[in-house]
Amino acid sequence: MDSRNSKDEESSVPFVADEYATRDDRPGIPQLFTSMPALNEAASYLAETTSIFTRCFTAVPAQPASGDSGGQELVTFASGETRGFVANNDVSSSGSISSISESFHTEVDAPAVHGELTRSAAGEHSQNSNMLVRSNNTNQNGISIFQGLIERVRRTVRGSADDIGWLQRAAEMPPVEDGTERFMEILDDIRHGLHKLPNTMVYLLVPGLFSNHGPLYFTNTKTSFSKMGLTCHIAKIHSEASVDKNAKEIKDYIEEIYWGSGKRVLLLGHSKGGVDSAAALSMYWNELKDKVAGLALAQSPYGGSPIASDILREGQLGDYVNIRKLMEILICKVIKGDMQALEDLTYERRKDFLRKYHLPEELPIVSFHTEASISPAVLATLSRVAHAEMPMFPPLSAGQIATLPVVMPLGAAMAACAQLLQIRYGEKSDGLVTCRDAEVPGSVVVRPKRKLDHAWMVYSSMNDDPSEADASQVCEALLALLVEVGDKKKREIANEDE
Repeated sequence: MDSRNSKDEESSVPFVADEYATRDDRPGIPQLFTSMPALNEAASYLAETTSIFTRCFTAVPAQPASGDSGGQELVTFASGETRGFVANNDVSSSGSISSISESFHTEVDAPAVHGELTRSAAGEHSQNSNMLVRSNNTNQNGISIFQGLIERVRRTVRGSADDIGWLQRAAEMPPVEDGTERFMEILDDIRHGLHKLPNTMVYLLVPGLFSNHGPLYFTNTKTSFSKMGLTCHIAKIHSEASVDKNAKEIKDYIEEIYWGSGKRVLLLGHSKGGVDSAAALSMYWNELKDKVAGLALAQSPYGGSPIASDILREGQLGDYVNIRKLMEILICKVIKGDMQALEDLTYERRKDFLRKYHLPEELPIVSFHTEASISPAVLATLSRVAHAEMPMFPPLSAGQIATLPVVMPLGAAMAACAQLLQIRYGEKSDGLVTCRDAEVPGSVVVRPKRKLDHAWMVYSSMNDDPSEADASQVCEALLALLVEVGDKKKREIANEDE
């Protein structure tokens, strides 16, 4: 009978151990992802998590029956770890019978000593206690890791759904006014040769992120303004720097222009340039209130950007492939910028900043946002974004430096991003900034029906439609509307004083 029980015991326990060994080895995963270390790491982590989570259920100790002390056994897995598990009834029974038989023969062959029995019982009890503690620790660690994985999945799937449009939901924010109709009237007049911008002001254009690498940024607009006899400047700031740093530089620009010309300044900022300009007026309004006539923000992520937030949000599945590290390399090493420039456009940073700094109520503000087209035809759109200088070859250039247009599919990239935001969040956007996040509280909002992506003001498209207004005309119309908003605010303030 002892031999039969021993055989059963030998045939049952290794079977369970082999099962766990096979599961713990995770065959095939390292070979499948050897060429991609990031995926290999993520796959190994998921396989280990699944293995541990499975053991959480198989390692829970069962309550032994009355008088049964052989319900717990130790199993050595292929990973080298020793864990407790609940044996089946046959193994427990055979183990109990075998141990009783062995104990019986021991008692017959030699008389038991009370002290030895006590020490033996204490040792077994201590061993069982340690085994249960290790089993419980394994359970807790497995559950903790699995819960952490579930939380990462939840944060990744949820993304920025709770943050988009938070400015409209904030009770303390002032409402906006729709100025689209008046803007279209002004734009139509401009296209027919009727220009209304006064030459009693200086116009400062503030470019957005990566403008240092786009030499055509606002150049057509500045040329157009100069032909009309208007003084226009493009702020030469390091656009990849933080919002606080650029705010200080813009403040210095405004003061230099004002003291040099004696004229007040109208600002128009595009994308991050609008955020930087608004920050300058919010932080330094006491020094600038007599020098600034108004602010226009075009396609600016004033409330934050879902693209920046989704890339940099911590605790996501993207942490396994080091997305943040890749962005740091791109911005800091390749572009020679500051990672904080992108961080300042996340919802978390924008909320913190706007709680601390507010745009003054007396400041005239116009905000402008658009929706990118996501039609299949746009995916084939190419855009001229810069000119590269070619080396001089005497037979060809005759001593002059030749230039070659640099063509990139920016329109297609913006359309793809806009479609992604539409599918994931159900939000209309220009490809980078959602329409709701571009509306500045207390401003006059322009919502044109024309489909324009975020990079439209940056590049000159190879497929420009002559029947539509170009970027310089849109900028002129926005500033003309801003002048009217400023005059209206002056009258309102005068009436309140009376």
